[in-house]
Amino acid sequence: MEANNNTRVSEFILAGLFDYPHLHGLFLGVILCLFMVAIQGNSLIILAIVFHPPLHKPMYFFIANLALLDIFCTSNVLPKMMQNLILGKKTISFNACMAQLFTFLFAGATELVFFTAMAFDRYVAICHPLHYVTIMTKKVCITLAASIWSVGAFNSLVNTLLMLHLDFCGPNIIQHFFCEIPPLLALSCSSTYLNEVMAFMADIFLAMVNVLLITMSYGFINRNILKIQGSEGKQKAFFTCSSHLVAVGLYYSTIIYTYIHPPSSYSLEKDKMVAVLYTLVTPVLNPLIYSLRNKEVKVAFRKILPFCKRN
Repeated sequence: MEANNNTRVSEFILAGLFDYPHLHGLFLGVILCLFMVAIQGNSLIILAIVFHPPLHKPMYFFIANLALLDIFCTSNVLPKMMQNLILGKKTISFNACMAQLFTFLFAGATELVFFTAMAFDRYVAICHPLHYVTIMTKKVCITLAASIWSVGAFNSLVNTLLMLHLDFCGPNIIQHFFCEIPPLLALSCSSTYLNEVMAFMADIFLAMVNVLLITMSYGFINRNILKIQGSEGKQKAFFTCSSHLVAVGLYYSTIIYTYIHPPSSYSLEKDKMVAVLYTLVTPVLNPLIYSLRNKEVKVAFRKILPFCKRN
């Protein structure tokens, strides 16, 4: 059955990440382990923030949102990849591909903007500490989060609808391990100009503009940190921002690399490796980044882990 009136391709073939069939069992085991670590790590972060009252702060509220988005992203891509490794097939229906594209774009775009919200939170906390409680109220945080989720959903909907209007006449082999904009555009037999423009504009707005805002925020933060008397105070202020900066650097660099160039310059192997970073490595590392050096989160883990074991 055709996906729509203009689409002759009813399913795609995912080329996958690896070209070594005799090692599929090993790859499956590694991916499954990392998938479980990502899901459990991010779920633990969310549980710690929900059930530990000292973590009921704006910064941790935003971290919980990021953890939820990491779960969405990982759960959207890896199960299908593991299914194909187990069954020995690489097909994905057109509708499932579009659903995967929508979910991936939604999670990715939303996470990008949340990083900016976290930078603003750190800016207010360090540069305007006396007004922090009145500025970052519960209502403001919820409104900000709802707006960010709406922006991510709108961006995803627009780009997915544009993809649905393209003609796919064959070939139908997606040179990737999941449905993403660049490899899908490379398969279209109709003009992809509007899709490329919208994807580029989304990248400018969601990545470049947000990078600029984050840079400006940390410029002000750094200026205020330098004014702090005593090395202990400076170290404490920098510590509150270091985890966020590491996560931002890792995630933004991969997303910008993937979407800032047109499909004509699409590099298969490089883009696959970069995609592994933001679909698998980043969701695994984020819980570690936000917890290893955070005493409050460690305390929360120690309190909720016995509860989890009992239940």
